[in-house]
Amino acid sequence: MTFSSWFSRLRSASKGFFHSNLRSSHFHNLNTPRSPTTHIFHSHSSRNSYLPLLPAVLAASVGSIALQSHSKYSFSDASDLDARGVSFGGKGSTEFVVKGSRKELPQELVDELKAICQDNITTDYDERYIHGKPQNSFHKAVNIPDVVVFPRSEEEVSKIVKSCDKHKVPIVPYGGATSIEGHTLSPNGGVCIDMTLMKSIKALHIEDMDVVVEPGIGWMELNEYLEPYGLFFPLDPGPGATIGGMCATRCSGSLAVRYGTMRDNVINLKVVLANGDIVKTASRARKSAAGYDLTRLMIGSEGTLGVITEVTLRLQKIPQYSVVAMCNFPSVKDAADVAIATMLSGIQVSRVELLDEVQVRAINIANGKDLPESPTLMFEFIGTEAYSREQTQIVQKIVAEHNGSDFVFAEDSDAKKELWKIRKEALWACFAFKPNFEAMITDVCVPLSSLAELISRSKQELNASPLVCTVIAHAGDGNFHTVILFDPNIDEHRQEAERLNQFMVYTALAMEGTCTGEHGVGTGKVKYLEKELGVEALRTMKRIKAALDPNNIMNPGKLIPPHVCF
Repeated sequence: MTFSSWFSRLRSASKGFFHSNLRSSHFHNLNTPRSPTTHIFHSHSSRNSYLPLLPAVLAASVGSIALQSHSKYSFSDASDLDARGVSFGGKGSTEFVVKGSRKELPQELVDELKAICQDNITTDYDERYIHGKPQNSFHKAVNIPDVVVFPRSEEEVSKIVKSCDKHKVPIVPYGGATSIEGHTLSPNGGVCIDMTLMKSIKALHIEDMDVVVEPGIGWMELNEYLEPYGLFFPLDPGPGATIGGMCATRCSGSLAVRYGTMRDNVINLKVVLANGDIVKTASRARKSAAGYDLTRLMIGSEGTLGVITEVTLRLQKIPQYSVVAMCNFPSVKDAADVAIATMLSGIQVSRVELLDEVQVRAINIANGKDLPESPTLMFEFIGTEAYSREQTQIVQKIVAEHNGSDFVFAEDSDAKKELWKIRKEALWACFAFKPNFEAMITDVCVPLSSLAELISRSKQELNASPLVCTVIAHAGDGNFHTVILFDPNIDEHRQEAERLNQFMVYTALAMEGTCTGEHGVGTGKVKYLEKELGVEALRTMKRIKAALDPNNIMNPGKLIPPHVCF
């Protein structure tokens, strides 16, 4: 399946909600579906390039839970869900519609937002639907945003937030729409703050190897800008992810084994708090012992503590030389054992990725390849030419000692791109098995020494399941994903997918691991947090939330389980 054919399928599946040229803004009744002729004045160039792609590629996990208890629910913006008779899930259930209670926006707030944002505001139904329901994902909520605003500056964000706080109206920050755990759902309606117009590069400090950016810029766009300077930002989540969203979810990617996660690569932030105050979390110094670490508090807070308006990032030099290698194994345990042995050898690999035999089969079907359908490891080695080759030879020896075979490597630029393309297209290839199915994607992570056992035990369950399941792992840091393909309209499918997901989460937690290594909590993983962290940790989080956001307007219902009290 080519990129273009896949993209065409996505657009077809989106039911006409994508508008590639949004030019003008009009206000309409907040509850009345509008025709697709109502538009916004601006053009989201980067958003139009990437937004439709990744949410479909990373179709999200089912297991969201009921976030609030209300006797009545608003269906004014969710008639399609009501018509299908979708019910509402509780703790531990497999239902995937998040509860909420929506109130009409005060006209005074609407007038204030229009004054602040001018033309950068919309109540168009289709646009609100896009912002309220992750496309081609089954995270859903009973409501969608009442209004979407597109601020152009930090000052506008502050004014928007201050107005919403005054009227006690919920806020949901919105970036590249690539998160997969229901982070951008609006179960209580309210105001969606789309940050994609704030995408400028404010300052590049080449000698300090850092850059100051607005949150709406994508990591791919940023790296295109940095390349002529011989620098790059080393985190590589899915296409379309923006820097602000990457901070909010504490993301990582395949290069995290070498460069760390988002928390390791952010120097400071500027954040608008719930009362409209603008806070700078740290200086630009590479290290500081001054006060609480507010930067790390905000990273991973998923929009529940504030809206990020500026980010200062650490940069890296583009590697002088690299080698990409690939090899096969008789079992996933053998492959995982080699990943562990490689890390213990002290070799500074930049990537160690594992694909199981089902995933390789999907790649063969989707791309017309003839790769050996067996568990596969992929490596990337960087440094000088001599050092990269030396690393390759050492790992080749480790592979041979662990039943590995077919060790191949590439140094030529085109050959490296062709090999790495196998991994980059892995998720898209999964849908070649079941083109009309969706995917639940797990995100467990364990201490590296437990990875082989976790994957081995998980594979036994996956192989016995009637559903098609593939394994993709960031094997160098103990993080692995399972893509579980199923029909969300079939109860048995949904229940089996959730059972597999829960099995892997509970197994990882028993190994002192986590339910989410890089995707975040949102609504989809919130039900596992008490088991992972304990109620006292959650109460502490809730105290922090209450202190910074006493009116609970900042992305309410996310991250912290609703039953936690203090």
